[in-house]
Amino acid sequence: MIEIHNLVKDYGTLRAVDHINFEINEGEILGFLGPNGAGKSTTLKMLTCYLSPTAGNISVENFNVLENSREIRKLIGYLPEHNPLYLDLTVYDYLKFVAEVRELKDFKTSLKNVVEKCGLHGVVSQPINTLSKGYKQRVGIAQAIIHDPKILILDEPTTGLDPNQITEIRELIKELGKEKTLIISSHILQEVQAVCDRIIIINNGKIVANGTTDELKSSFQNKTKLHIEVIANEDEIPKMLEHINNIDILGITPKEDNIIQVGIEYSSENDKRIEIYEFIKSQKWILLEMHREHISLEAVFRNLTIEDGGSE
Repeated sequence: MIEIHNLVKDYGTLRAVDHINFEINEGEILGFLGPNGAGKSTTLKMLTCYLSPTAGNISVENFNVLENSREIRKLIGYLPEHNPLYLDLTVYDYLKFVAEVRELKDFKTSLKNVVEKCGLHGVVSQPINTLSKGYKQRVGIAQAIIHDPKILILDEPTTGLDPNQITEIRELIKELGKEKTLIISSHILQEVQAVCDRIIIINNGKIVANGTTDELKSSFQNKTKLHIEVIANEDEIPKMLEHINNIDILGITPKEDNIIQVGIEYSSENDKRIEIYEFIKSQKWILLEMHREHISLEAVFRNLTIEDGGSE
């Protein structure tokens, strides 16, 4: 549905987006991640036709962003990071204004649909400035979907919300993802992991990762860290290196009652747990615990975006 080819955006001498390429399939929920200044918002603004590319191209359902921006705008709903609401208007008047800008012919039906989907019952007649942050975000999402777009772009949709409001907006996003192609930019990695089918990470204007959460973790983790806890003599622990090939002992920490905690590392290509268990058994040590350290999406993100970005 969406194809991005060699996309470039320059602000004077600053290159914010640097020859990026990716595709987004119909019905997919894509997480678009990156540190501040990585180029996320700039990319989304070009996708929504708010900004023009310096070079490259964006195609949305075979429409070219440079030649068919009006057609693309009809296909896309957009919630910017800083939700641009008219605070003195009521929810009704604001959504009516957006509908008129969108040239919708049946506002009543559109209003009924977005009020139902976004849970705005009871606040339609209220001025927006009287609403909580969570409800303001709901209104922002309502304006983004009032024309029933095929594609919905949400830039930091839960910024500034409390935990309860985050949960509510996350559930709303999941429901919308059942019927629309979604692109979500967020700093909350757990949020992206919970709702997205695929993740793209951008850093310094370049794509540095593209795949599912499991694929990103797998490509990053070529070493496995194993933590074991045994009852044994501390001096005997190094014997493991003599009997089990291709492992490293990261640390030996004695605890009370002859309990020893041991950190072990080995290549993820060869699972050493059975060998380690058999060795412990042969030494008549008592195994109390054995578990692998699982890599987190946060660790992958930090590894790929360790350098500070510039301005978006």
